[in-house]
Amino acid sequence: MPRQATARVYSAPGVPRFISYLRVSTDKQGASGLGLEAQREAVARHVAGAQGVLVAEHREIESGKRNDRPEIAAALAACRLRHATLIIAKLDRLARNVHFISGLMESGVPFLACDNPHATPLLIHILAAVAEDERQRISERTKAALAAAKARGVKLGNPNLKPGDTRRAREILSARADQFAADVQTYIDAARAAGCSSLGEIANALTARGIATAAGGRDWRPTQVRRIIARGARLHRAAA
Repeated sequence: MPRQATARVYSAPGVPRFISYLRVSTDKQGASGLGLEAQREAVARHVAGAQGVLVAEHREIESGKRNDRPEIAAALAACRLRHATLIIAKLDRLARNVHFISGLMESGVPFLACDNPHATPLLIHILAAVAEDERQRISERTKAALAAAKARGVKLGNPNLKPGDTRRAREILSARADQFAADVQTYIDAARAAGCSSLGEIANALTARGIATAAGGRDWRPTQVRRIIARGARLHRAAA
C-alpha cells in the first residue's frame, strides 16, 4: 500500500500550522489522482483563508472501513510533534466508523473538516454515526440483492474472465509479495547490522522505523518477520 508524505515545511511563530490527510479508497484512484486533487484544493482554500501554512501532507490509499491505517497515525504523530491541526477535506475521508472517530478525538490532536469546519464534537459523532449506518445499510442491500439474484439462478461472478485469468492474478499477487519481501529485507539487514538478532528485536525495529506490514498495519510480529526472511531466502535460492 502506497504511503507518501510531502517534505516538511517550516513556518513563522504564531502562524497557524496545518497537516493534511488525504485518502482515496482504491489503487486506481490513487494512481490517477482522482479525488486527491479535489481534496487538496479544498484544504488549500481553507488554509489560505485561515492565513496559515500547510507544513505537511499525508495521503493514503485505503478503505474507510479499516482503522489500522499507517498514514493517519503518522499524520497524528506529526501534528503532536509540530503543534499543528489535522485538516481533511471531508469528514468521510477519515472513516465511516464511530469508534475510529472517537479514538481520534481522544488523541488530543485538534482536527477539522473543510466541509464543516465549525462542527462540534457532538455533531462530529452524529455525522460519523450517520455515515457508519449508511455504510452498513449499503452493505446489507448489496448482500440481499446478490442473494436474490442467486436464488433466481443468475450466475454470479465476472463473465469476462477468461481461462488463465485466475492463474495470472495469482502470479501478480505473488510477484507483489516477492517485491515487498525484497523491500523489507533491506530494513531487516539494517536492523541486524545494528545489533538486532532475534525475530522479536527485528519486528520492534521495523515497527519503530514506521515500515508498514503487508496488510498495511503498523506493528510487526516475529512470525511476520520469519515469513519475510523465508520468502527472501526462497528468492535468493531461485536466483542462484
